[in-house]
Amino acid sequence: MSAQELFIVFAIPIVLGVIFAFSFTMEPRRLINGVLFNFFAVTFLVALAIAILRSGNLLLISVTGVLFLIIILIVALLFALHLFWLLWNAILVWRREGHSLSNMLTLYIAIGLLLIEIAASFGRRFIPDPLYFSLAIFFGLGGFYVLLTLYNFLTVLILYNFRPQPHNRTFLIVLGAGLLHGDQVSPLLASRIDAAIKFYRKQIKKGRPAPRIIFSGGKGSDEAISEAMAMQRYALGKGIPEGDTLLEDQSTTTLENMQFSKRLITQEIGESPYKASFFTNNYHLFRAGIFARMAGIAANGVGGATSFYFLPNAVIREYLALVVLYKRRHAVAFGLIVLIAIAEFLRVWHLG
Repeated sequence: MSAQELFIVFAIPIVLGVIFAFSFTMEPRRLINGVLFNFFAVTFLVALAIAILRSGNLLLISVTGVLFLIIILIVALLFALHLFWLLWNAILVWRREGHSLSNMLTLYIAIGLLLIEIAASFGRRFIPDPLYFSLAIFFGLGGFYVLLTLYNFLTVLILYNFRPQPHNRTFLIVLGAGLLHGDQVSPLLASRIDAAIKFYRKQIKKGRPAPRIIFSGGKGSDEAISEAMAMQRYALGKGIPEGDTLLEDQSTTTLENMQFSKRLITQEIGESPYKASFFTNNYHLFRAGIFARMAGIAANGVGGATSFYFLPNAVIREYLALVVLYKRRHAVAFGLIVLIAIAEFLRVWHLG
């Protein structure tokens, strides 16, 4: 292919890539960035396939064709084994993390999907055609919408986790989480603090002023001390000077973490400009970024590591929390799906 033909083929993905890059650079804490990136990725892959096919290179075409088939087979296998994978993860979390509602999400999803598949297989005999086809439309479109929005959330979550944070921060905000035995930092919370400590030390190593670390978290009804104090004790034990720490010990939600931390920053430096980063677990990073934006705090996040087996439940929980946060738009979408299902019911009923 000539250079002019290549430019024509890749023109659309180039434009979409520039739009995504601009949007993500200006404000990375928006779901629209996932949509823009996925449009770019799809058009780029299509353009790449066209370029490869037009190249006439049989070896290149064969190799990429085999790779494409392998990817399709892997995706198909994951879909075929989704119930087994969900149940396996549920059992693993059950054994290691306890039996709380939030830890059993993959189990409940597996049970729900199994019941839907059973109903779809045997319900045809007992449900009248108009109702059967309208239900098929509702669950089909509803399931597709959930998968689409979940995929978009995963995209933007991964993108946000890879966004680098320059080591020139004035404040590092560590978001609290529940304590063990009322006064001890849990492994999940420790990963957040460790990420902040690592960032703190790297910034000093680069010859820049030490940032102040804000430990943000109030005292729960079942806790002996505030999460902020427990986090500070943990950090002091790791060698962080007490003078480089601040306590925000009134917040009970992530939004309050951000709002009260911003208030604390204002108390420390007034209206002077500052640069901040917040620290939480990788699965919680994007939603925390949304709350930071809502609180009007100029900060993006750094994610602490989370055990791989725990991620499915945690990510699903974050997705559901975002559904609640943006419930109006999702209600509109499902309202349209219900209208389409009703229209299908009336069509089949009229034909019958």
